[in-house]
Amino acid sequence: MSKQEPPYVDSAYVDSTYVDGTELPGFHNLLGYRQASWEENEAVIELELEPKHLNLGGVIHGGVLTSLVDIAMAQAGTHCPFPGRMRKAITLSLTTTFTGQCSSGTIRVTGRKRAGGTRIFNSTGEVHDDKGNLLAIAEGTFRMRSGSDKPEGVPI
Repeated sequence: MSKQEPPYVDSAYVDSTYVDGTELPGFHNLLGYRQASWEENEAVIELELEPKHLNLGGVIHGGVLTSLVDIAMAQAGTHCPFPGRMRKAITLSLTTTFTGQCSSGTIRVTGRKRAGGTRIFNSTGEVHDDKGNLLAIAEGTFRMRSGSDKPEGVPI
């Protein structure tokens, strides 16, 4: 199990803007997260909360939490150690349970692949604030996209 840490995370969303020098589409940029770590079966992303991430009540929006945990759980099953290549998956199902709130600081989102075959895998996720409080838990089922079922993935 090889662990890759930024700034070298070849097929990771290092600052959610670029993958291996290629600019990502809008939604990843809109969220503004950064990749804390990414290895086989586990991905960790972090987000410094800004006013745009809050709901009308002044706490983090549930859609932001759900989006981030979806990304981390998908990444947990799609790590690709080959430079210039990546693996992709689509979400088949996602369940999120909200357990807490926060309105400032940095949140940490961890996704872990729990089981799966070559095309379908299951992951769980957790979101914590910078004090260690649990904000959300999630589980999801994902399907590898064409070509991503192989460890070498597809060209970026």
